[in-house]
Amino acid sequence: MRKNLILLVLFLFVLNGCAVVFQKGRRSDIEKIQTLQSELDELRSTQRHLAEKLSQEIKDKQVRLQMLEKGLVITFVAEVLFDSGKEKLRSESLPILDKVIAILKQEVPNNNIGIEGHTDNEPIKYSRWKTNWELSAQRALNVLYYLEQNGVSSSRLSAIGYGEHHPESSNDTVEGRQTNRRVEIVILPKSVKKIEPEPIEIREEELK
Repeated sequence: MRKNLILLVLFLFVLNGCAVVFQKGRRSDIEKIQTLQSELDELRSTQRHLAEKLSQEIKDKQVRLQMLEKGLVITFVAEVLFDSGKEKLRSESLPILDKVIAILKQEVPNNNIGIEGHTDNEPIKYSRWKTNWELSAQRALNVLYYLEQNGVSSSRLSAIGYGEHHPESSNDTVEGRQTNRRVEIVILPKSVKKIEPEPIEIREEELK
């Protein structure tokens, strides 16, 4: 119960972008909480269905499911979807994405979906892309295109590439870099229209 309340509060921060003050007994606040609780319950149900569909992939540590403040996050290890330095989806990855698409269409047909591309901080060596940022953006777009081609409405979809700027782990180890190379499919709460990108500082050398 306490965890649900924390998630509800976090959802409120995401929805409003600022602190929220509740007034005791105010109907609009009660209705807002009830709506958010309903959205959270829906996402938790979707998480359970995804866990069933992707049980083997989760066991093999190819996919992770997390309920975060931004929504329900499906994280793919990049090597599951793409060859090193490449942006084209591997044919072996398509059945896994098909499982996700089935859930998106059946369980959350009205929720918007954000696709985020991430990389480690290793400079690109064997790729036509100049920077990790470009690679991450194209990978996110290619996942978006595949979802659209297989029946997920384009009006629900958005894609963004973060490159190396949002690591989950330290890039000082092989394991950490592998964790950071990932693609996230984010099922947003219905009240959230799109993922709002955070400002990123761009160093001058990255523009050359």
